[in-house]
Amino acid sequence: MPILEIVEEVLKKFASALPNVVGAIAILLFGWLLAKVVSKALEKIFTTLKFDKLGDKINETDFATKANFKIRVSVFLSRLVYYLLMLIFIMMATDVLGMAVVSAMVSDLIAYLPRLLSAIILFVLGIYLAEFVKNIVYAACNALAIPSSKIISTFVFYLIFLTLTISALAQASIETSLITSNLTVILGGVVLAFSIGYGFASRDTMANFIASFYSKNKVKIGDMVSIDGSSGKVVAMDSISVTLQAEGKIIIIPLKKLTSEKVEIYTAERQIK
Repeated sequence: MPILEIVEEVLKKFASALPNVVGAIAILLFGWLLAKVVSKALEKIFTTLKFDKLGDKINETDFATKANFKIRVSVFLSRLVYYLLMLIFIMMATDVLGMAVVSAMVSDLIAYLPRLLSAIILFVLGIYLAEFVKNIVYAACNALAIPSSKIISTFVFYLIFLTLTISALAQASIETSLITSNLTVILGGVVLAFSIGYGFASRDTMANFIASFYSKNKVKIGDMVSIDGSSGKVVAMDSISVTLQAEGKIIIIPLKKLTSEKVEIYTAERQIK
């Protein structure tokens, strides 16, 4: 009968395919056990070798803290090896089953992993480099008494971070031409607006800062001076102002007054350099 013949044909095909199915399952189970063992062993080795110290430097950055971004290098590398081994055994299992299309897809994915890994490394290093440069800029601005040092250093951080993030996406074979063109326009507008706004907002402070170079060694702490109608003893000086102590009051005078106003120094026997 036709139905019996169909059932018999199905059973024959199932019987002929059963060894391949059993073999594929055996390969997957063996691969899973091997990947587990190797992953655990590598995690312990990486932890012993203190690979996690590399990740701790990233975790301590402001960006990672605010974004709740944590990375353990030992776990990341061991998991990467685990999934790589699983993909290899999945490809072997699909070969046994005669699934050439699936096997080709898995093979392409394995070939793509090095690019993905390099993109991840570039992204993580981008965070560290951006944070490193940010701290240098912040310290330099503070040392030079430049106002809004936190804003400037944060802007530099995101400029470097976005640049390296786009590079990481390109390394991962992700099309970034549209992102790059739009980001260039946005960054150009932000930089222009920031420059104009910052220039107007800090013009007096920058004038004081520049004046500090011209007036260096002309007025010193302990001198009795008269500046812009205010007289007193110089008790403190920084990059933007000079502080006078008069009778019953403290007078803070911007340094730009030293170059734009008449300054009288009453301290005797001091040669101006």
